[in-house]
Amino acid sequence: MLILKFTWDKQDATPEKVRYFLQRHGVSGRLFKQVTHTGKILINQQFAASTGARVQQGDQITIELPPEKRATPLKASSGPLTVIYADANWLIIDKPAGLASIPGPTNQTDTLLNRIQGWLLAQNAVETLPHIVTRLDRFTSGLVLVARHRFAHSLLARQLADQKLDKRYYAIIAGHLATAHGLMTQPIGRLDHAIYRQVMATGKPAKTEYWQVSALRQATLVSVKLLTGRTHQIRVHFSASGHPLLGDELYGGPMTLGIQRQALHAYQLTFYDPFAQKKRQFTSKLPADMQTILNNG
Repeated sequence: MLILKFTWDKQDATPEKVRYFLQRHGVSGRLFKQVTHTGKILINQQFAASTGARVQQGDQITIELPPEKRATPLKASSGPLTVIYADANWLIIDKPAGLASIPGPTNQTDTLLNRIQGWLLAQNAVETLPHIVTRLDRFTSGLVLVARHRFAHSLLARQLADQKLDKRYYAIIAGHLATAHGLMTQPIGRLDHAIYRQVMATGKPAKTEYWQVSALRQATLVSVKLLTGRTHQIRVHFSASGHPLLGDELYGGPMTLGIQRQALHAYQLTFYDPFAQKKRQFTSKLPADMQTILNNG
């Protein structure tokens, strides 16, 4: 059985409870509860007497996590998977358009998560439980960040909440922009039981920043940065501004300009890797369907 271990040395001179020390090092309240129930906390290689045990300068603190168990069994898929980067903590996947991120009522066997499980099986790493950190819509292509265990997921969830994880997208939108750079801040919500979202006064705060990259005859290529993470945020904001994404039938995008899915691609992903203690950045080329539109002008 694979036991995950993570160790820190306390360097500052202020005594504190071990739970607060771990919290400062990215162990969420939820993960701390899991550690105390199914794992171990060690101080200088000795079991912590309690969750209120105090640590001093020079102490070594270790947490041990047993393998996670999924509530619903996940079937492995042997479908193709483009792995851009892999280490003990992260996977960076280049997802094709048309592939759902996670299993749902109509597809339990061949989603991105199923294929990741199949890849892990081939690597003899099935005792880790992958967590998709940056999920993409089914018909959006591009980079997806996957945490290979729950502690990595806990650390990146904090970066997401603090807006320190930088996600950039290319979108091809209908028409031409009045300004080459802008920030859209309309709140986004949805009506009861609706599958689509919309700009509405009672919605949740949403911020989308964009830069024009190139103007085509009937469309514009823009680079987009998400400052919040609402469902369908880019699609909703551009639709509300009168410039829906090409191929985005749900939000009124034109379907006759060479693409039959929303013209949206996650092309760059930047985050701080707390294990390696450095910034990591990954990029992905435009897929063929979007590149063809640019080539045709």
